[in-house]
Amino acid sequence: MSQLTRLRSCLPAAVLGLLLLLLGCDRPTGNGTSGANPPGPATSPGQVTTIGVAFESLMTEFWVAAFDKLKADCAARGITMLEAVADGDTARQFDQVKNFLNRGVDGVIIVPKDGKTVIPMIKACNAAGVPVVLYNRPADPTDARHTAVAPDNVAITKETVTYLVSLARKTGRKQKAMILMGDLSDVNAIGRRDGFEAAIQEAGDAVEVVSRVPTDWNQEKALAGLQSSLQAHPDIGLIFASSDFMFPSIKSVLSSLGRWKKHNEPGHVIVGGFDGDATAYQLLADGYVDATGVQDVYWEAEQALQVILDAKAGKAVPARIDDKGFAITQSNLKELEPRMWGAVVAKKK
Repeated sequence: MSQLTRLRSCLPAAVLGLLLLLLGCDRPTGNGTSGANPPGPATSPGQVTTIGVAFESLMTEFWVAAFDKLKADCAARGITMLEAVADGDTARQFDQVKNFLNRGVDGVIIVPKDGKTVIPMIKACNAAGVPVVLYNRPADPTDARHTAVAPDNVAITKETVTYLVSLARKTGRKQKAMILMGDLSDVNAIGRRDGFEAAIQEAGDAVEVVSRVPTDWNQEKALAGLQSSLQAHPDIGLIFASSDFMFPSIKSVLSSLGRWKKHNEPGHVIVGGFDGDATAYQLLADGYVDATGVQDVYWEAEQALQVILDAKAGKAVPARIDDKGFAITQSNLKELEPRMWGAVVAKKK
């Protein structure tokens, strides 16, 4: 005789009904949890089904390539990627991150506007017990737990500018130089400035820096700064841009002065940059740009996703993962072209 049959034979109907009602209230729900469902999808320990990816902007090829790589890698692993772009608005990005957490994501990847305003976002993830990775832009010093996957801006820039200086030496005269700096609230911009200055310090009398232009990562400011600098110093012979997205401004201004020349033509202005985007690749291939520092965007994306997977699996994850990158130049273009993310993008166009 079953337990239920015994109950029916021994208990009054009213009592039996109440007992069955109480038993029914404790039955598991369809997702294997008791009572109310937790926010977002329920997952097994270590399982990653949903990741929130919040980018500050998609204004350059670099960010688009990174975003697309994360999306492709998530899809390949059967992970749902929730997408958000803040368009430079830090308050909006914080709201986007909080929305991810409310939806029960298993991890968050953030490209912040700067290293300061992202700290409350990291702390929100910590409070929710959700692993968080900063992609390409580290936070200011904080004890909030996170992993930063970012380029070694100083080392990559120094290697790139050292090559540009070697070209300046070959001209047989001191070259006047300028740098187009980024937004100096961004640690990447600071690192690139510092890498430039380190290379210049070792350049001796080969180069004299006559202009340092703050652009705030703004193309119009870059263009205006170039025009002003070349008006004041028309014999500038070396230009370094802290991001390749400024190359069109350099081309525009030098072309208007009749100085946009290939590296093997008389009157060539030595030009270098940082990022390794498709425009940089094409200008290198065409002979107008001498070198650029390359971030390994695909590797950085793979590392960011792996940190989330490892953290959810209970593995220890590092506070920082450095992208060592490399300088690609007219001398090694053919050799390193397959590793340049911008070359990959350019060949798909």
